[in-house]
Amino acid sequence: MELTDKLAILADAAKYDASCASSGAGRRDARGTKGVGSTEGMGICHSYTPDGRCVSLLKILLTNFCIYDCAYCINRASSNVRRARFATGEVVRLTLDFYKRNYIEGLFLSSGIIRNGDYTMEQLVEVARSLREDHHFAGYIHLKTIPEASPELLEKAGRYADRLSINVELPTVEGLARLAPEKRADGIRDAMGELRWRMDENAEARRAAKATPRRRPPRFAPAGQSTQMIVGADGADDAVILRTSSALYGDFRMRRVYYSAFSPIPDASAQLPPRAPPLQREHRLYQADWLLRFYGFGVEEIVPDRPGDGGGMLDLDIDPKLAWALRNPERFPVDLNTAPREMLLRVPGLGARNVDRLVSARRHGRLRLDDLARLRAPLKKLLPFVSVLDHHPRTRLDDPARLRAQLAPRPRQADLFA
Repeated sequence: MELTDKLAILADAAKYDASCASSGAGRRDARGTKGVGSTEGMGICHSYTPDGRCVSLLKILLTNFCIYDCAYCINRASSNVRRARFATGEVVRLTLDFYKRNYIEGLFLSSGIIRNGDYTMEQLVEVARSLREDHHFAGYIHLKTIPEASPELLEKAGRYADRLSINVELPTVEGLARLAPEKRADGIRDAMGELRWRMDENAEARRAAKATPRRRPPRFAPAGQSTQMIVGADGADDAVILRTSSALYGDFRMRRVYYSAFSPIPDASAQLPPRAPPLQREHRLYQADWLLRFYGFGVEEIVPDRPGDGGGMLDLDIDPKLAWALRNPERFPVDLNTAPREMLLRVPGLGARNVDRLVSARRHGRLRLDDLARLRAPLKKLLPFVSVLDHHPRTRLDDPARLRAQLAPRPRQADLFA
């Protein structure tokens, strides 16, 4: 099979994996050396997927052959799809060629499982090793890690890759056992724990070496680890998904949890839903995830389990922070001149950067409406929940249902051909 045909098949097969953002990599640049590549710099040509993701990595599978038969996967063993497999040298050559043409800033490499986990992981590690050691490639490398692989191979992967990821696949153990019976939830978490332990050990060794004349050891997966959950393939609601994410962040110090809306596949199992969940659900989960990580919210605040409050699902019409504010009108209005930073972060329309600007500005004088206008914050959303010297929302918070109707986007006519 021609290399271009392989690329077409294996790039298309990789599009279902969302966990490929390159944030978090350390600065590294090969200019002025005998190597090639960089994790930063100008001139990178970004492409945008139909759902808005910006991709600047060569994102491919080593192969879409797989010995597993996960019901939700287009590349499952029983799937009638066209198959292909790269040699490790072909992936290396493609990465270097695309980088030199300024098409990409790095490589995201995953794979179906061939033979067994160790054999597949050896192939992935060899690509990264060759790029780093044979070609002195200094660009970004993200390797998808095989949970069943040996600890020695995980250690080698972290030596060459900027980021490692192991997909948790589904939010519940029961869902994984039903739709992917050949995969073990405890094996996936054991591998995540192995990676966290090695990252912590490496960080401690580097700190110790910094205080002595010894050379510091190379960093182990400096951009950390990430994972991905499929949304809508099983019956898990948003509360369950976010509790799983919260545990992953706490237990394994995960850098990112990515959410991927289930996409119906040909010849699908009867265990799967016939239709994909709305993409807006995926978007709301990302917003809720942000509130968990950076805004001090708990899962129970974001997705209440009380009857009549959505029953464990996020509101699709309004963002999670606004939904929380409307459920808790007694916490508002917030006086922007006196409220602590923790409460400012809970105000709809205020992001972390604008909160820091407000805290800094109020040290020099009392805040007014003109100061809010200069923030370029969405005043329509912000003003019902805050007070400043020359503004108070008065009775707007007395009727949350009416306020919600004012702030929610207007219903839009569905596309006839959607």
